[in-house]
Amino acid sequence: MDEDFDNHLYQGARVEPLQILDCSPPLVREQLDADKAADLARVFKALGDPVRLRILSIVASHAGGEACVCDITDAFDLTQPTISHHLKVLRDVGLLTHERRGSWVYYQLVPENLAQLSALLDIPATV
Repeated sequence: MDEDFDNHLYQGARVEPLQILDCSPPLVREQLDADKAADLARVFKALGDPVRLRILSIVASHAGGEACVCDITDAFDLTQPTISHHLKVLRDVGLLTHERRGSWVYYQLVPENLAQLSALLDIPATV
C-alpha cells in the first residue's frame, strides 16, 4: 500500500457525491475539462487499489446492501487503522457512505455515483 501517495492525493480533496460525476456524458461524446479530469482521477485512483475494490465488493454483496465494519475488517489480514484508511478514501471520493449505530459503523454504496461512473465509461464497441 502506498499510503503516503494516498494521503497526498486525498489530503483535503473530499469529493462531494454527484459533484464530480453530475451528468457526465460518456467520454466519446464530450471532452473532460482539466478540473473534472482531476476529480475523476481521484475516484479512479481510489478504485485502483485491490483492497478498496474488495471492500466495495463486500459491501455490495452483503444482505441489504450494507456491511458492518466488523464484516469488512474480518475479511482482511490487515490492521484496523489500515482498513479505516481505505474506508475513508472510498467515503471521501463519494463511493461509500456510512452510518453509526451504537458502537458499530455500517457502510453502504452510493449507487448513483457508481452508476454515473459506469455511464461515463459506456463507450460503444465501435467508436
